[in-house]
Amino acid sequence: MKKVFFCGGSHRRIKDFPKEAKDSAGHQLWLVQQGFDPLDWRPMASIGAGVKEIRVHEPHEHRVVYVAKFGDAVYVLHAFEKKTQSTPKKDIEIARAAYAEIQAKRRQRD
Repeated sequence: MKKVFFCGGSHRRIKDFPKEAKDSAGHQLWLVQQGFDPLDWRPMASIGAGVKEIRVHEPHEHRVVYVAKFGDAVYVLHAFEKKTQSTPKKDIEIARAAYAEIQAKRRQRD
């Protein structure tokens, strides 16, 4: 099973989701840890290679952006409540910055 690492404030943000959304996000992250796809997701190539967005619809829209392409871990880049159809630029930039930081740390380690 892959270990989950939360970037920035993503863990706190998920904890602040309403109970139904928090439970659903947790279950879907558990599926990812096991090597499966989440129940509802889409690729987020605009953030980076291998980045996906978990879509949670209860009680309203929430998103968890993660990358699991590295063999040893799942990195949760960002989590947020979605209020419009398009993903706000601010949320994309937060996830991009977290992804860039992970890539830099992995390059240093290798």
